[in-house]
Amino acid sequence: MITEFKKGMVVVSAAGRDKTRLMVVVSLNGNRVQVCDGKERTLNNPKSKNPRHLKQTKRTVDMVLICSDRALRKALREIREDF
Repeated sequence: MITEFKKGMVVVSAAGRDKTRLMVVVSLNGNRVQVCDGKERTLNNPKSKNPRHLKQTKRTVDMVLICSDRALRKALREIREDF
């Protein structure tokens, strides 16, 4: 089991109104994790979540390639199809 979050890691929201949604970790802020999905939560307006409310996956996204919300949505769509 993975124990720490890293930038670019793909996670699944386990609690809240965004439950079961795939998201990408964009930053770490103390004991909070900033996540985006490119649609509801854009790169300019990330969601701050408690790490206990996120399930880690073994997938990662290269944040250098994710320069827009459109690119983020496309990357998550490809990962979702593999699930």
